[in-house]
Amino acid sequence: MAEKKVALVTGANKGIGYEIAAGLGELGWRVGVGARDDGRRQGAVEELRAAGVDAFGVPLDVTDAASVVAAAARLEQEGGLDVLVNNAAITGGIPQEPTSVGPDTIRAVVDTNVIGVVRVTNEMLPLLRRSTAPRIVNMSSGVGSLTRQSDPAGESGPISAAYAPSKSFLTAVTVQYAKELRDTPILVNAGCPGFVATDLNGFRGHRTPRQGAAIELATLPADGPSGGIFDDAGVVPW
Repeated sequence: MAEKKVALVTGANKGIGYEIAAGLGELGWRVGVGARDDGRRQGAVEELRAAGVDAFGVPLDVTDAASVVAAAARLEQEGGLDVLVNNAAITGGIPQEPTSVGPDTIRAVVDTNVIGVVRVTNEMLPLLRRSTAPRIVNMSSGVGSLTRQSDPAGESGPISAAYAPSKSFLTAVTVQYAKELRDTPILVNAGCPGFVATDLNGFRGHRTPRQGAAIELATLPADGPSGGIFDDAGVVPW
């Protein structure tokens, strides 16, 4: 019997991250539940296991280098890594008008939503390089689309000088990873879940976390795209 593929999902103790973990588990994967809160992480692992998912906890704070190094060591103990889903994110709170938002808020959002992704990805790359079908999925957002943000008639969410630009930044970083890794088997893409009801938006979204889970990008075939930004409808305009 072939060994199970292993995935790490950051911010997987709730919402979209939890549903990504559940979806991959339903496909027979071993899933690392990355989260910084011990109680919530353990609770998520127990719920997933009760549902038949082969889940294990990975203590992980994406803003802390030592935590990320320890998480990579944990994955090594669990047999390696085939798919990394960078899902952990914060909004920084609303309102975020650029004339009033504090630099500390912008810094904190970028540290989690962008630098955290770079920190985790780079630490996990040695494990991913050993996989036969490595995939990286960065959970972005349609609100990071500059095309949509600059359309007066479009709906791109509230004014946001920290969260939305952090997703634009993340999309750009995703493309750069894809360019650097294009001669390797590693496919790197960004997924946009849509307006999902999570605690990030006070559960105002009209989509469920399961609907926003980008399982397809984690399971792309070898000839799949890399460097793309996708939602359910297809390619998301920049």
